Amino acid sequence: MKTSPLRTRRSGIARSLREAVLPARLLFVAKTTLAVGLAWTIAPHMPGVTDEYPYYAPLGALVSMYPTLMGSAKTSLQTLLGLATGIGLATLVILTIGPTWWTVPLVIGVGVLLSGTGWFGAGREYVPIAALFVLVVGGQDADDYSLGYLTQMAVGVVIGLLVNVLIAPAPLTKAAEARVDAFRAQLGSHLHDIGSAVSESWPPEHQQWADDAASLADTAAELRSELAEADESRRGNPRAWGRRGDTQHIHDELATLDRVAHLIRDISDATADTIWDRPAALPLDPTLPEPLSAACHAVAEVIAQEDPSSSESHRERGEAARAIRLLLEQVDDRTFDVRSSMGPGVLTAMHLRRILILSGGEARNHDD
Repeated sequence: MKTSPLRTRRSGIARSLREAVLPARLLFVAKTTLAVGLAWTIAPHMPGVTDEYPYYAPLGALVSMYPTLMGSAKTSLQTLLGLATGIGLATLVILTIGPTWWTVPLVIGVGVLLSGTGWFGAGREYVPIAALFVLVVGGQDADDYSLGYLTQMAVGVVIGLLVNVLIAPAPLTKAAEARVDAFRAQLGSHLHDIGSAVSESWPPEHQQWADDAASLADTAAELRSELAEADESRRGNPRAWGRRGDTQHIHDELATLDRVAHLIRDISDATADTIWDRPAALPLDPTLPEPLSAACHAVAEVIAQEDPSSSESHRERGEAARAIRLLLEQVDDRTFDVRSSMGPGVLTAMHLRRILILSGGEARNHDD
């Protein structure tokens, strides 16, 4: 039975709320609050005319806050570069023609054009914004406004960076590793569903496994993105010095699971084609559903094992190897009897054997 759209939306909302109150996110909220508060407290005490524009310091602090240290530094520098460029464009107009009905939109257009070059990164939007603010808000005091704007933003950025360094965020390695473990469990569950589907009365009523197959590739892509962010979170982070938070083993695990996911999707597609008689369908010999289902369930148990070197994993691989051997023997027998090797049973047997190897090596036969 398919999951209803309403239930899916509720699940998504619940997941979003849980992610919003994770400890790492709450720490980020607290640090942002602290940085903005410090910036607002310090800004009025800046020398000269800059103290007339204290409201830009909290904005600078807010802009500088990012979940990772290197991300904070990069975002901050890009923002200041974008501001300086926008202020420079506005200053050029003020020193030459002055703000008019056509110079203001022209400068904004140039700012938007420059922001699309990719030179400014996260600060690209501030190029036209800074130019507009200096020309329109600064008015007759454009020089003082430009100095106050840029200086106070810089003050906020520096405060934000200091807060991020002094209260360094934890590397995101553990979160990425947990997501990869969840993906492993998802793959095992999906293969279990396929095993259950082929042993049901045909066509089986349960088809969620077929609908979920396409999501495996999307999940793998999301995990690669999260793992890249985890790598970024370690750069320059004192809490990741040495080998603490090393992610190489997670990269290796995800690469393996990605290959397993591809094989499972292939099994799922071929099985679904046969079950629902799609154009690419190949007939499944009526003697194969039972051994095919048993092999799927056995290999699914192997996938779900977190430690391939444990005694439990060795036992599960031994059972999976026997189940695959029985499936292959049945496929060979039926190939000889019906003089045809084409069918989802052959493809599934080949893929299950490959998955078993990828999941820690094919176990030896222990049933002799």
